[in-house]
Amino acid sequence: MTDTDERAAVAERAARAGAQVAHERFRSDIEVETKGDADVVTEADRAAQRTVIDAIRETFPEDAIVGEEEEERKTVPETGAAWVIDPIDGTDNYVRDIPVWATAVAAVVDGEPVAAAIVAPALDDVYTADAEGAYRNGEQLSVSDVSDPKRAAVAPTLWWDFDSRDQYAAACEAVVRRFGDLRRLGAAQIVLPTVAAGGLEGVISNLAANPWDSVAGVFMVRQAGGRATDMDGNRWRHDSTGLVVSNGALHETVLAATRAIDDRD
Repeated sequence: MTDTDERAAVAERAARAGAQVAHERFRSDIEVETKGDADVVTEADRAAQRTVIDAIRETFPEDAIVGEEEEERKTVPETGAAWVIDPIDGTDNYVRDIPVWATAVAAVVDGEPVAAAIVAPALDDVYTADAEGAYRNGEQLSVSDVSDPKRAAVAPTLWWDFDSRDQYAAACEAVVRRFGDLRRLGAAQIVLPTVAAGGLEGVISNLAANPWDSVAGVFMVRQAGGRATDMDGNRWRHDSTGLVVSNGALHETVLAATRAIDDRD
């Protein structure tokens, strides 16, 4: 087994373990805390993250950990090996008893993802990606071949705070004026593998994504044949501003929609 293969196996094992912890507490009388006007967190988030970290440390005890909760580092190191964790992406769905949430784990080496796993236990879906491709429940994935914008569904993603609702409105308008339909699922790490699986043609945001909200899913899209850039059309990285993801065939239109959010066209 190569180092990359081992990281892929650990990513899946850790994501499954964390997702199990979160799923055991799903639709229970769990206390909800707030981290901002609309950002929520629960003990399930913290317990799931600890479980993921423990699973990673069994094999890679010295690697850096980038995690949303508690005192883990919040940026991806440019050199060396690291793991990027979101114990529950879609916590707002989680606390509303909506099953669209997931545990995401990405393995990164020198700033670039090499493996990822996204486990959505309430949907009974396990997404993985390695050096060879991307998969859902063991079946290899491919982005859609839709090239007509009128047949495409695109999702505005990430969270526009209350002082940026004009941008949120602009993102929705940019989608409905260019594409056949809009989806808003409330969990970026569900939206991104859905693009990889061909269920959506694009994702737009003019914001800088947190790595735990994006790295695993972007890697899956790329391994399924899709494309991810920043707002200038450059290859997306964990520290990019803007998240523009597509099936490739519609990328220029998806990019134009993203740029329209803050009138960069």
